[in-house]
Amino acid sequence: QVQLVESGGGLVQAGGSLRLSCAASGRTFSSYAMGWFRQAPGKQREWVSWISSTGGRTYYADSVKGRFTISRDNAKNTVYLQMNSLKSEDTAIYYCAADRTSWLHTSSHDYDYWGQGTQVSVSS
Repeated sequence: QVQLVESGGGLVQAGGSLRLSCAASGRTFSSYAMGWFRQAPGKQREWVSWISSTGGRTYYADSVKGRFTISRDNAKNTVYLQMNSLKSEDTAIYYCAADRTSWLHTSSHDYDYWGQGTQVSVSS
């Protein structure tokens, strides 16, 4: 069982930056691949980024590539999402999720545990 708690969301002007954190409970965090998703009002949840269990591999949705950076610190049981050059279309609730497999997954159905989400609002 893994419990996830996101933090770091808030209101920021377009062009600004935020760093989201996702703290995990449990001793097996380092065995999970992690993903970040987001859901804007009236839209489906979309995949944003993925990181392997060791942190050696990362992938990004085209919409955030070059602006967002995912990382993790297994000693602190935490995964991060650094978001730069934010745009109004980045406004959404951001969720972190844990995946017991080592495969890259972009569908929310493939993830086993979810956090409660943190709101990111970007004003133009």
